[in-house]
Amino acid sequence: MIRRTTVVLVALALVGGACAAPPRVAEPAVAALFSAHEPTTAVVGAAAAPAPRPNVTVIETDDMRTDDLRFMPRTRALIGERGLSFENSFAPNPLCCPSRASFLTGRFSHNHGVLTHEEPYAFASFDDRSTLATALRAAGYRTAMLGKYLNGYGQQRLRRPAALAGTSSLRYVPPGWTHWAAGSTGTYNYFQMSQNVNGRIVRSPGRYSTDLLGEQTRALTDRWRTGKPWFVWWNPVAPHHGAPGEPDDPRPTRRADGSTYRWVTPARPGWVKGRFDAVIRSGAGVPSSGSPEADMRDKPGYLQTSDLTSADRAALTEVTRQRAEALYVLDVQVGRTLDRLRTTGQLARTIVVFTSDNGYYLGEHRRRQGKINAHEPSLRVPLLIAGPGVPRGRRYDPASTVDLAPTIASYAGARLSRPDGVDLRGTIVGGDRGWDRPVLTEGRTEIPAHLRGRWEGDPPEVQRGGLNSRGLRLGRWKLTRYSTGERELYDLAADPLELVNLAGDPASAEVLDQLTALHRSYQSCAADACRVPLPEAFVVSPERNRQVTQAQAAAVGEYFR
Repeated sequence: MIRRTTVVLVALALVGGACAAPPRVAEPAVAALFSAHEPTTAVVGAAAAPAPRPNVTVIETDDMRTDDLRFMPRTRALIGERGLSFENSFAPNPLCCPSRASFLTGRFSHNHGVLTHEEPYAFASFDDRSTLATALRAAGYRTAMLGKYLNGYGQQRLRRPAALAGTSSLRYVPPGWTHWAAGSTGTYNYFQMSQNVNGRIVRSPGRYSTDLLGEQTRALTDRWRTGKPWFVWWNPVAPHHGAPGEPDDPRPTRRADGSTYRWVTPARPGWVKGRFDAVIRSGAGVPSSGSPEADMRDKPGYLQTSDLTSADRAALTEVTRQRAEALYVLDVQVGRTLDRLRTTGQLARTIVVFTSDNGYYLGEHRRRQGKINAHEPSLRVPLLIAGPGVPRGRRYDPASTVDLAPTIASYAGARLSRPDGVDLRGTIVGGDRGWDRPVLTEGRTEIPAHLRGRWEGDPPEVQRGGLNSRGLRLGRWKLTRYSTGERELYDLAADPLELVNLAGDPASAEVLDQLTALHRSYQSCAADACRVPLPEAFVVSPERNRQVTQAQAAAVGEYFR
């Protein structure tokens, strides 16, 4: 990863003069979107907090890998280099909708009940009566949501509150939000986004959604520059695939087994197209020669697939380029927004968080595209934090999506209801403490329905959906258990690329049994039980954890250079 970042920066310097610069045009008037008539919500359980309290903005991308940060120089400089980069940050359920529900609640999927992005789950299954937004609003914050919300919002019908059950969610504004500007339809059409702005449908045809949301964020923070502290959750779609289709999109390819694979990419404005062509010479998860994984026979049956063809490899190169271009547009908007916060005197009192809802495969383990599974490309997400009281540097302690809500609530002096995650401020301020707690992984993967099975002890709402993948990510070990009875076990210190599944190795039987028993003790945890420290045998010291993490990053950079 270090080598790739260096190459990209050098190459950008060499080709920058040949690439179009981002357009510097006057921003359209968007203040009309922020009318004085904002939704009112019930406020309960206000918690006292010392003043002054910081503003907080969270920029959450969609399907962004950790190594995608190399295409965002402003974001790295203005957030990562001004604050902290968490080198072990994960999305426990690496799928858009469950991950965003975890961000809002600080809870794992088995507790908030949003198991996937499809019916009967997604938005309709989310209980929004107690979230980070309601906690911050109760503590005296102004709160705003801009961009993508939960999958199904605007399409699925409401289940709660009871008075609205069965009605459309198109104009629904959840409790806790002072300002609401969520994508209602066309969220994944980069040039046709429609938003519910405080109960009013606003369409912006022809506007590139990444630019539109950046402008709306700046207009709102300009308006809120004085008075109560604010929390803004800024949710661009990039680099998730989306319409419209474009002439340079990769064509479908034929697999070795005869099936056809259709590639998906984000749409981009014309000025950024081609910006990374001289830099990106292969797909991010594709080695320069040979197979991403030569032998898949040790993987669960449903993951086994044919190897990449030369056409697949060419398509992955183009997919990686288009994703990079979409993120570069966002990088420009991040730079403009943080500069605006600086010029309006707000940056020095604003905590800025940059992350993603999940990672993304780009060829690793022969997985051409996608997420959901608990392999590192899908599970890992970027996490940068900067602001008042945040030192500069890196942290190697584990962090995950469920930790963000309790951390933000702590900064705000707010009271969050029964989170599973931890407040990261101790690690932020005090430094690494070592890997002494588990990161639970779980999901409803693409296992054929007749093979999914059930997990004993799950509540009825989880049983119905079938969480068919669960496990532990520790400092050295990773265990994933499937409801089919199959398992994956990796020693990340010895096998950072997860190429050799030890679950069937007799020499690893003892550690497999120990980790399986350990997972059973955590798999249905809630609140404090999710934070019980690991047994001493599985704790990794700060120094050893740093070594393993750096060695893993180096191995990935060498393998996929």
